[in-house]
Amino acid sequence: MVETSWPPEEVIAAARCGDPESIDALVAGAHPKVRRFAHSLCASPEDAEDAAQEALIILYRRIGMLRATGALASWLFRIVRNECLRRVRPAPAAPEAPAGEADSAEQEALRRLDTERVAAAIAALPADQRRVLIMRDLQGYGGRAVAEALGLSTAAMKSRLHRARAAVRAELAGPR
Repeated sequence: MVETSWPPEEVIAAARCGDPESIDALVAGAHPKVRRFAHSLCASPEDAEDAAQEALIILYRRIGMLRATGALASWLFRIVRNECLRRVRPAPAAPEAPAGEADSAEQEALRRLDTERVAAAIAALPADQRRVLIMRDLQGYGGRAVAEALGLSTAAMKSRLHRARAAVRAELAGPR
């Protein structure tokens, strides 16, 4: 079985005081958890590895700034989340339409409004439903992969996905 607990508070406290062996133990112990979390959030495995690596570098350099030993996990995961968000690449530009088939300014404005409405509906979802919906429908992960990445049973993942899709559909069906 994989070790899932964080290092003892004594190790974290010693690392905060600058003990090199404790810092090494802390970074080594946090690495699998940070990687797993990054892979569940980032769009690509390469981005996840980069985000995890950056988070561990920040841990190594700034462990002394950590205020409370109990805040280590939330601090690290916030760093990973921010790194994953920073690595989000804009969607590739749509190929230009052949001459004579260009969208009117009105059509383009309507398309942008629709995109904004979908994004707002997704952003309004509870975090657990939003994560499942993004990983499954936007990032294209399979159901089993999403469930494993988020530590859910397949049934729980399907239930959250169904609720998320229904909420987005209801939001989009409402008045504009």
